[in-house]
Amino acid sequence: MHALIVVAHPDPRSLSHAVAAQVSQGLHAREGGHSVEIADLAAEGFDPRFGQADIAVHLRLAQPPADVLAEQARIDRADALVLVYPVFWWSMPALLKGWIDRVFANGWAYDFGEDERLHKRLQRLPVHQLALGGADVRTYARHGYFGAMKTQIEHGIFDYCGARVQTSELLLGSDSADVLANLCKAREIGRGLFDARRQSRAA
Repeated sequence: MHALIVVAHPDPRSLSHAVAAQVSQGLHAREGGHSVEIADLAAEGFDPRFGQADIAVHLRLAQPPADVLAEQARIDRADALVLVYPVFWWSMPALLKGWIDRVFANGWAYDFGEDERLHKRLQRLPVHQLALGGADVRTYARHGYFGAMKTQIEHGIFDYCGARVQTSELLLGSDSADVLANLCKAREIGRGLFDARRQSRAA
């Protein structure tokens, strides 16, 4: 099976990239011939700006631009989508949000047309998100971030398209012990990405 790991951090030396690499290594450590593609949005220069061409796609007046079609094809090839990103201003980075804005388009991720009915088109896609935050768990809990993360991302984005969020991890802490624990957690998630028992429970 094939996983697409999307990482959104401008620094290739970042913990986000290290976590993405550990997910990949964990998956490769399992038997079964699984494959992985890492989409480094910053290094690849993906344009996150939602412009006139994207509005035309949303209104079903035009086909998606070539860069969007390429990203959709990446997801179509994948049996699982993994998002790895730092928490910026208590949300995902603009680069990743723009990737979702443009790629998860009307007519591909969902259909909302003249009948004014929503048709979810990504029901086959399991999603795993790993967000990295610098604050401690008490700070996030005190301000309701966990609920906000579930509402905004799990429900607001993926449930709207029918995709199943199987992993939603907020990896916290910045000292060496925390970093090591987070890397181990990422590798564990990679190893279990295509766990048959997990797939059957989510079906």
